[in-house]
Amino acid sequence: MVAGTFRKIRRDLAFRHGRRLRQLNYWLVARVAMGLMAMLRLLPVDSALNFADRVARLAGPWSGRHQVAIDNLRAAYPEKTDAEIQAIAADMWGNMARLAAEYIFLDALFDFDPKATNPGRIEVRGIDHFVEIAGEQKPHIVFTGHLGNFELLPVAAATFGMNITALFRPPNNPYLADYILSTRRSAMGGLLPSVAGASFALATILENGGNIGVLVDQKFSNGLETTFFGRPCQSNRILGTLARHFDCDVYPARCIRLPGNRFRLEIEDKLALPRGEDGTVDVHGTTQLLNDVVERWVREDPGQWMWFHKRWEMSGRRRKRRPDAQAKAA
Repeated sequence: MVAGTFRKIRRDLAFRHGRRLRQLNYWLVARVAMGLMAMLRLLPVDSALNFADRVARLAGPWSGRHQVAIDNLRAAYPEKTDAEIQAIAADMWGNMARLAAEYIFLDALFDFDPKATNPGRIEVRGIDHFVEIAGEQKPHIVFTGHLGNFELLPVAAATFGMNITALFRPPNNPYLADYILSTRRSAMGGLLPSVAGASFALATILENGGNIGVLVDQKFSNGLETTFFGRPCQSNRILGTLARHFDCDVYPARCIRLPGNRFRLEIEDKLALPRGEDGTVDVHGTTQLLNDVVERWVREDPGQWMWFHKRWEMSGRRRKRRPDAQAKAA
């Protein structure tokens, strides 16, 4: 009885103080990150981005996530040497640092002018699609992955008069989340945090004829069982479900980082979504198709993707079996 009481008190204290320590850690990390951002802001754009890249290439391999990236790369590219794997990981850390630093220079970086005779930092391919989507009075879905500076895509959409609400997953650090959200909203327009009820909010936007943007390359617990780089993974069904319900066009879009702190923004032709015998969109087939598109992009520019995500981590006991597998088991 007494021992049980003491155990309960110890658990309560650990929970209470552990939560405070976690919040303190979040606050300290956010202060350091924002301090570094403020320092970078004092430098010219190119100098700041190049400096961030160099530092990240040195510091990244000391991160706990570096081994996750290396393991993922080795599984995805068994034919590559250790030197090639390490080079891709170094490019990944450089890309991540540039992405973080570019938050404070978005206005300076996005200099696209369709009437300009001399090329700037931004080039856009698929302008006709941007204009078409902006002019059509019906819902559309645009999807992308964590490649290059994907944050520039909604800025480009706004440039062409395309009203779009982007779904995003905020960082676990609440202080960084507030900072990033305020920075994004000032430059990108509508943003919707990926929290409980977000799918209903997206459905409402589409129902009203709006457009949504979705990142589709992260792990999703209890998601549909799909493959990515030939390995099983779980993927969010939300885009496929919304596409089936509203029967709307789905466009792939990506950002490619170019030399000299330049970018190419591309929106590709709308996808021909797989459909069932009744003509409705096949949710599982569509979800796999999205993975295939992102895989194609990553294979073209592997150093521009976030390999430290635990993309292939399955939810074990919660893993869903495909209907055909269940039928075979029966």
